[in-house]
Amino acid sequence: MSESERKVQAWFVGRLPDGWFSTAPEVSIDREEILVVGALGEPEYPSDADEAAKAAARRARILRFREETRDQRIRIADEAERRTGRKVAWGAFCGDERELFTTLSIPVMTRLRMPERQVLDTLVGAGVARSRSEALAWCVRLVRDHQGDWIQQLRDALVAVEDARSTGPAPS
Repeated sequence: MSESERKVQAWFVGRLPDGWFSTAPEVSIDREEILVVGALGEPEYPSDADEAAKAAARRARILRFREETRDQRIRIADEAERRTGRKVAWGAFCGDERELFTTLSIPVMTRLRMPERQVLDTLVGAGVARSRSEALAWCVRLVRDHQGDWIQQLRDALVAVEDARSTGPAPS
């Protein structure tokens, strides 16, 4: 995580009301968006609750958090947007249940040659995706999920480069 990302994360940790989350929130940042996701405490379950009942209680806990904090989240997001120039998205998790509330969907332009377009068209034709755009997003998620360690190494390397630039001599 770069120095600027650490500052943004620290700002959110200090700015969020006490008691919202049971631990410090996860704060993820890219060029357009800041995603703040926090852990909610587990509900108290009846002694005979099965996994389906527990999952329903966790989802209800997330929904309650979303509704009860909406106005404050909007105010905090507005402040953060003025400070950073990025939109803020929110989410919460409780146990195994995770929900993102207000994430952005950013269009990304790319140029693909016929073999790559054929891959996307095959995914659409097979019903894996409804469109080339959705098929491309599916491919990106697949790489993210199956090459996670490699992607993390690349992210760490980029952070190291940014840190080196920020501590180096200033151009004259």
